[in-house]
Amino acid sequence: MTVTATCHCGAIRIEAAAPEKLTDCNCSLCRRIGGLWAYYVPSDVIVSHGEGALDGYIQGDRSLTTWRCHVCGCVTHWTAIDPTYQRMAVNARLMPPDIVAAARIRRFDGADTWTFLDEDDT
Repeated sequence: MTVTATCHCGAIRIEAAAPEKLTDCNCSLCRRIGGLWAYYVPSDVIVSHGEGALDGYIQGDRSLTTWRCHVCGCVTHWTAIDPTYQRMAVNARLMPPDIVAAARIRRFDGADTWTFLDEDDT
């Protein structure tokens, strides 16, 4: 099933498969933006936006661009700067609540140990 995630104002629209798992990370950025990440291969995601609506932020080790809506400020997704890294994430908090409720949420310690904080590491 395909779901649509949108920023608050609707200027950015993301279409992807409904996630089965989500990751709640506590790194310095994710804990501040409240990201709840659904991971995908970039070719499996469609990001649509109006001209000038997408604004990127590159932090720390300069490996990811975190994207937000320039109009309403919602963080929508992140992409890898290295094009050979075939992973991206969509902020599931922008998906319908029933999609988030149906997914398993994993807690990830991105602030310290880079491990999952629950028992199952998958």
